Amino acid sequence: MGTAQEPHNDGAEGPAMTSNRLSPSALASRGRRRLSTAVTSLALVGTLVLGGCAATTTDTSSAGTTSTTTTSATTDATTASAIDTTAAGTTDATTTAGTISDTAAAAQAFLATLTDEQREQVLYAYDDETKSTSWSNFPVTFVERAGLDLTDLTAEQQAAAMAVVEALLSEEGYATVTGIMGGDQYLADESSSTEESLGQYYIAFFGDPSDTSAFTVQVGGHHLGINATLDGTADAITFAPTHLGVQPAVYTDADGDEVQPFDGIYTDAFAFFDSLTAEQQATLTSGEVTSCAPGDTCDFATGTGLTGADLTDEQRELLLQLVASWAGMADEETTATALAEIEATLDDTVVAWSGETTYDMSSGDGISFSISGPDVYVSFQAQQGSAGADVDGVTTSGWGHVHTIYRDPTDDYAGSVTQQAATSGPGAGGGATAGGPGDGGTPPSGAPEETSADATAAA
Repeated sequence: MGTAQEPHNDGAEGPAMTSNRLSPSALASRGRRRLSTAVTSLALVGTLVLGGCAATTTDTSSAGTTSTTTTSATTDATTASAIDTTAAGTTDATTTAGTISDTAAAAQAFLATLTDEQREQVLYAYDDETKSTSWSNFPVTFVERAGLDLTDLTAEQQAAAMAVVEALLSEEGYATVTGIMGGDQYLADESSSTEESLGQYYIAFFGDPSDTSAFTVQVGGHHLGINATLDGTADAITFAPTHLGVQPAVYTDADGDEVQPFDGIYTDAFAFFDSLTAEQQATLTSGEVTSCAPGDTCDFATGTGLTGADLTDEQRELLLQLVASWAGMADEETTATALAEIEATLDDTVVAWSGETTYDMSSGDGISFSISGPDVYVSFQAQQGSAGADVDGVTTSGWGHVHTIYRDPTDDYAGSVTQQAATSGPGAGGGATAGGPGDGGTPPSGAPEETSADATAAA
């Protein structure tokens, strides 16, 4: 939707900066509190999974408190029930240990709702290589996801599955994720796309969910691929690798509310860009934006562009705040830990940018950027094409169609597996062979959903 944003500084001169430097923990706290105003209404989940999954409305009117009510529909969309997820034991943890404990408890509660057959489908060995081949930026019809399809679950099971996601993520992270899922459902309902899997999302566990051993929560669909590894023995959580995508940029949900899942990311990206001097911006935009497809191995080349060593303290903080959109999806402590590690090697991290230089979605074709260093890899890629998902008056290309990827060159999958090219097995899906979506990101022959530009993008 061609929604204009307030114009930003053109970067000829960096805006005035304060001298107070924020620590990674302060950045984490600030990031958690900064809920995107466009996604505070999460009623989208009631329509998010083609006749299934949970509808969640979050009331943030009282500072520091959140009351969540979940409405679910059965698979045939004939029955709905209201479920209060806060009563199910989910909490808003602020520590790594708290998030691990809450997520493990929510996962066990979800598993208790399943049949023996369903449990076999959703549980994998911790080091099963399927972990690396069952997430993608391609539709489910082309790359098979691991675990259970939420559309095949009962209302109770769907609500319990979403409670796992809610326990894992911060308020802002959960808002972003459900906004992404709602966007896919919006396209399924409103667009010209013929892709039947739009709105389908899967959940899987690698390892037994517990606060005394490591396990991975994998949640995936077309524009989402979360791989969150939680290790209670090490008191550690990593989201590397994870794919966040969005299409369209802005949509109206079933309640008539405007939803803009990536507004926070766009705002942070342009806050960083606008903080740069004209000379810094010239270096940034002359660099090479890199990409690394999710179903492929990657050498994490830093490429060319603006290095962290060339940034002021305040500019470094803005860059870390942007990275927190991926590395900081959980609690404050986990975010602070991840950002401190990334900050330690920021001098050797390279940022490159292409596309527009002002946050104005009414013009241009969007932006692409990459952040590549020893301890972080982020690629944000505007897709030049709607992949057949056209809606009158709504932007579903460029600004409105974005794929992103977050990886950690030192700790993808918490070291439990190595990224495999998805040339066979679950990651290949749809009969894909070498050259398919898992092998460098090229779609299967005749695939209507993604263009070659989509395929070579970073997620």
